Amino acid sequence: MLADALEGRRTKKIRVGLTVHGSEHPPEMLIGAAKEAAKSLDGVEVVLIGAGEEVEGRGIQCVKAGTLEEAHRIMEKMLDGGELDAVVTMHYNFPVGVSTVGRVVTPARGKPMLIATTTGTSAVNRVAAMVKNAVYGIIAAKTLGIENPSVGILNVDGSRQVERLLKQLSEQGYEINFAGSMRADGGCIMRGNDLLAGSCDVMVTDTLTGNILVKILSAYTTGGDYEALGWGYGPGIGEGYKRIILILSRASGAPVVEGAIRYAVELVRGRLLEKASEEFEKLRKAGFHEFLSELEKAVKPEKEAAFEPPPKKAVTEEIAGIDVLQMEEAVRILWKSGIYAESGMGCTGPVIMVTHEDLKSAVDILKAEGYL
Repeated sequence: MLADALEGRRTKKIRVGLTVHGSEHPPEMLIGAAKEAAKSLDGVEVVLIGAGEEVEGRGIQCVKAGTLEEAHRIMEKMLDGGELDAVVTMHYNFPVGVSTVGRVVTPARGKPMLIATTTGTSAVNRVAAMVKNAVYGIIAAKTLGIENPSVGILNVDGSRQVERLLKQLSEQGYEINFAGSMRADGGCIMRGNDLLAGSCDVMVTDTLTGNILVKILSAYTTGGDYEALGWGYGPGIGEGYKRIILILSRASGAPVVEGAIRYAVELVRGRLLEKASEEFEKLRKAGFHEFLSELEKAVKPEKEAAFEPPPKKAVTEEIAGIDVLQMEEAVRILWKSGIYAESGMGCTGPVIMVTHEDLKSAVDILKAEGYL
């Protein structure tokens, strides 16, 4: 009986649902992409949710649904009941704490890269959300068979804080393989060049930026109204989340629809939900929840009484590595210590400007206060 059960497990088809409603393209396009994916993937069955008479007799299973909302209810029931292993859909609302890890083809090298994340909200605090996004990207990468994925952080608001926090998390026992920028100054903060070349396996950013990046990298050859490259916006990942639901946009064309189905199959075969549980257990042991709790409790300090800055000086030295969201706070810290400083924007990001004679003292103060 055990042999029969194992054989049944080996021969069981992976069933991926695809909802038809909601696209800006004709239903025939999605149906064609579903058929191509099913034909080219061994042991995979694609189930169309929302299609009707137009697919009858065309060799593909369909479940009727009059609206996208009805299709979502049907797909959730089929996922929870084990009738489907994964679903590809659009316009789906994930709970807070769950967001999607997209997958793109980088144009300079043709290398696949994960964008963490692209839809959904990992946390209401921006920095906490990006820390979670990094974890979700690592989970997706490991599910795809990348055992030690390299992680880069896109140079956006919050990136320097995220870098420090992820390195702290790594020191606490959750191993993270930080990528190196292709630019001469290196480091895990990724520039636009790194985005084009795919300098990392997982590119961490905020969700809105990630969403735009997937759109650009999927449709830059078509004029924008037809996404022709990549695997779409990816699966929703979050602690305790038990469904494999991948997202497309209204502009996703046939190649991306087919790519999303393939991505779904890879995630099922790689045991996404089990991998996520394993990673969250490692994070629990590393104190991740306490770490996040302290971060998410952080609020802006009450407005301090106005005070005069030190006498103005000609500032010539740059201090880089401070997050743009903390620049003005850091300047005020230096003012309080009697050091005149100004905030500015260098060619690689925000900087604080001080005089040559104040440089060492300013760096020491900013390090002691946690800004560097």
